[in-house]
Amino acid sequence: MSFAPDQNERLARARADLRMGVPVVIDGPQPLVIAAAETLDPARLADMSALSNDAHLVVTERRASTLKARAYDGDLARLILPADVDLAWLQGVADPASDLMHPMKGPLNALRGGDVATQRVGIQLVKSARLLPAVIAVPIENPGEFAGRHQLVYLPAPDVAPLLSERSPLHPVISARLPLEVSEAGRLHIFRPDDGGEEHYAIEIGRPDRALPVLTRLHSACFTGDLMGSLKCDCGPQLRAALAHMGAEGAGVLLYMNQEGRGIGLANKMRAYALQDQGFDTVEANHRLGFEDDERDFRLGSDILRSMGFSKARLLTNNPRKVEMMQLSGIEVTERVPLHVGENHHNAAYLATKIAKSGHLK
Repeated sequence: MSFAPDQNERLARARADLRMGVPVVIDGPQPLVIAAAETLDPARLADMSALSNDAHLVVTERRASTLKARAYDGDLARLILPADVDLAWLQGVADPASDLMHPMKGPLNALRGGDVATQRVGIQLVKSARLLPAVIAVPIENPGEFAGRHQLVYLPAPDVAPLLSERSPLHPVISARLPLEVSEAGRLHIFRPDDGGEEHYAIEIGRPDRALPVLTRLHSACFTGDLMGSLKCDCGPQLRAALAHMGAEGAGVLLYMNQEGRGIGLANKMRAYALQDQGFDTVEANHRLGFEDDERDFRLGSDILRSMGFSKARLLTNNPRKVEMMQLSGIEVTERVPLHVGENHHNAAYLATKIAKSGHLK
């Protein structure tokens, strides 16, 4: 008998600890104790810096490119910390908020050579915690003993790397009748992942025939647009138009995925908005933060549809990437149904960027 947490449960603990500023131990080719640059406090930074002269800041290639630092490791860069490193320097490099005010961050020297699999797990982990993708990393010896002595979460890189790169299985929790303005025949289904992450939802309109392609909208959560009526995006109008379309046809499924801000989380989305106010478009803002254009995993929508008994869909979208990922995940998309609503003078440039840089269709 054992009450010890499994690797998924340790990952969930690690995400929570990193969000609170608590370090985590990752055992890999180079065992490390890591902490998120965003949440680290001065006392822990001093303690980590004192552990080794080889402490470094790991950032993604996207952030390194903005900083004009060399990403010798391909998808990431290991930046050498200055001898007098403090929290202001660390967070100034990690967070682009002050880039235009203080463009000279360097000189920033990067490490090269060696296996960076452990650092890569660290970056994936903070991304999954919806934090800025920047970690301070300190090489250590006897990582298991170190973690035990300091009561830190211990993660073997070979075991957790696949869990971070693969989507977690989703399981139905409950469904109940939910009368809606567009249709009194509504039903809400809740799906929960194994990894302790956000739950996702399916709103079923009417009684769609499982043998026919179901009218489907794969919609990512947007607090600002869906709830607050933000004019900076077209999410709210798309959500309401999709539900109205399903109500008019009498059947459909709206998949509401908790992947706010293209998968980077609401806080980072607001950071991207602040950068857009400085003149950067939505893609440039994500890159300056250290993220890719789009960090979402649309395969989750396919998983939900299949679990509900559907194999074919008519997809309400202007994004061909959604169609492609649904197809690759086993859902046959028989038709792409365009959804052009919600343009205004506040979001015209944003919508143009989606077409020009993200491949959206007019």
